[in-house]
Amino acid sequence: MECRGPLAKSCWLLLLLLLLPPPSHNHRGRALRQIPPTQGIQDPPAVHLSNGPGQEPVSVMIFNLTKIKKSSSSFEFRTWDSEGVLFYGDTNPKDDWFVLGLRDGRPEIQLHNPWAQFTVGAGPRLDDGKWHKVEVKILGDSVLLGVDEEVVLHLRQVSGPLAKKPQPVMRIALGGLLFPASSLRLPMVPALDACLRRDSWLDPQAQISVSAPTSLRNCTGESQPGIFFPSGTRAEFRLQDIPQPHVEPWAFSVHLGLQQAAGSGHLLALGTPENPSWLSLQLRDQKVVLSYGSGPGLDLPLVLGLPLQLKLDVSQALLTQGPKKTSLVLPPVGLDSLLSLWAHPQGRLFLGALPGEASSASFCLDSLWAQDQRLDVDRALSRSRDIWTHSCPQIPGNATDTTH
Repeated sequence: MECRGPLAKSCWLLLLLLLLPPPSHNHRGRALRQIPPTQGIQDPPAVHLSNGPGQEPVSVMIFNLTKIKKSSSSFEFRTWDSEGVLFYGDTNPKDDWFVLGLRDGRPEIQLHNPWAQFTVGAGPRLDDGKWHKVEVKILGDSVLLGVDEEVVLHLRQVSGPLAKKPQPVMRIALGGLLFPASSLRLPMVPALDACLRRDSWLDPQAQISVSAPTSLRNCTGESQPGIFFPSGTRAEFRLQDIPQPHVEPWAFSVHLGLQQAAGSGHLLALGTPENPSWLSLQLRDQKVVLSYGSGPGLDLPLVLGLPLQLKLDVSQALLTQGPKKTSLVLPPVGLDSLLSLWAHPQGRLFLGALPGEASSASFCLDSLWAQDQRLDVDRALSRSRDIWTHSCPQIPGNATDTTH
């Protein structure tokens, strides 16, 4: 082929294309897509946001605002928990702070600065156990909140340029607060049982420092809704803080939705710190054993997936699971002990291992009710740090219920 004259440039281009090797094809006949160089790079592992029963964040980042060129942050998270803090940011905890959290499963922003002070919620429920992408962006005097690539909130005249803040340093805390929870505009339980990944915070060039994550769990496995008590863990509720017994006739009930169980040890007990097992339920050899004090117990074969119900009245304790039941007659002094236990300032409902107990029991509850009202382990008087408050390890072969 000769390439001369005014079309010489096009001719050489055609010749070059003819000399190129044909694209390789897969078995369906489509050209294989070139893999970007970054595709093989693995994302850092997801971080669990809860650091225990308090408000302590799992990580804190510090930024020099005089070097900020990018004023947006984004991340992906998943949770079954309906309330808690995703992240907190401030330049001054007294008069310039920002909180993004969940309430009733939906995103909520609390903001307090010289331009505006407000609490506002928007967007869909995100407590469905699926991964969701969230982006917070500052544009001029506006703050934008995006969820799954859609802007769900656009707040105007609520901010100023980050580089012109009176304080040149900003802190961002993940999964917790850097001031007392009482300083929030609207009360919230900060602890959030959630996993976070693929996060990008402001401008990496302006980051001064970051603390290593201190979360107690990893997020490699799948989860399902529930409350998981690993071996040796415990939660305590003050009896006076939970729904109270019916007065006439006196009656009290607790429901446990027991989905997983292994080992031996206490499930539940009523008592005081000095005498924690006034009345108790224990796991033992795949049975649930009901006991009064140190006396002999009555047992039911354990059937996972059926609600376990304990009912108390003035004369007996009745344990029911499905069609099976067993009852324990309380001694004549039982009523006085029962009433005094509820009146006692140290009266407790214990879940999991009792103080000083070497328990191997671990279990998952898909529900926890007292007097027909749901109990939230996040609001317990105290609890072990590594309880999963709103999730359980997923049972192999069991699809997660996303209706929640």
